[in-house]
Amino acid sequence: MEKLRSKVAKKEAIEGFLFISPWLIGFCAFVAGPMIASLYLSFTKWELLDRPVWVGFQNFITMFFEDPLFWKSLYNTIYYTFLGVPLGIIAALSLALLLNQDIKGLSLYRTLYYLPAVTSGVATAILWVWIFNPNIGLLNYFLSLLHIQGPRWLGDPGWAKFSLVIMSLWGAGGGMIIYLAGLKNIPIHLYEAAKIDGASSWQIFWNITIPQLTPTIFFNLIMGLIGAFQTFMNAYVMTQGGPVNSTLFYVLYLYNNAFQYYHMGYASSMAWFLFIIVILVTLLQFRLARRWVYYETQR
Repeated sequence: MEKLRSKVAKKEAIEGFLFISPWLIGFCAFVAGPMIASLYLSFTKWELLDRPVWVGFQNFITMFFEDPLFWKSLYNTIYYTFLGVPLGIIAALSLALLLNQDIKGLSLYRTLYYLPAVTSGVATAILWVWIFNPNIGLLNYFLSLLHIQGPRWLGDPGWAKFSLVIMSLWGAGGGMIIYLAGLKNIPIHLYEAAKIDGASSWQIFWNITIPQLTPTIFFNLIMGLIGAFQTFMNAYVMTQGGPVNSTLFYVLYLYNNAFQYYHMGYASSMAWFLFIIVILVTLLQFRLARRWVYYETQR
């Protein structure tokens, strides 16, 4: 009997590996392989058209001590991340709370708010270039109706990064859908019991909705941080890192080193440093989550 079970288990294991073999081959060829190659290249000087030359930690020394644009790009990315992610969470949660009401045309509103999240990124960037135009843009037009002189937005180093943060809120519909799913999962009897006890709307929100939503907030926080650290396309299309490198984000500078300056070894070292940052930030969030994330299975 044991032999038969062992044969069946072995057969199932082989069949399982055969079914996932296309994914395994793709992962090894297009993910694991390039990652290992980039790790080796991060310790070399490679200008793309010649052979890689081993330089040890020289790329990292140059990055940390000799390249001011590295620190500028890292600062820009951290600014964008720690301002944009909380605002994105607040915007998405606010939309979800509004669209969780029993009102007429709810499906239409949900579709309209979610639509920007699935719109082509380049098309969205071009649209916002027009919105931020200081002379004919929609944003400054509305400000002029209030007799407010609008800034130059993308043309002003002091406003450019914040402009891209504002634009990032356009895609809050993606997080909104996840929060809606979390809100639907909150047991209705908790709200009924709170209302019977005389709790106010704010008390219900703060003591029931938020604690029950903490796993959803945590998920969106992690995904938002990872996405913000890798922000690239908006700055590439809209500002090319300007003005005065005020929107030169880390991945944009990495891209420039790799595909404009052909410093592939240096770009690989930057990529691995970013990987380490994202891993450390993610692990820190998981550690802090023990203090504020509530799971229904916990006692």
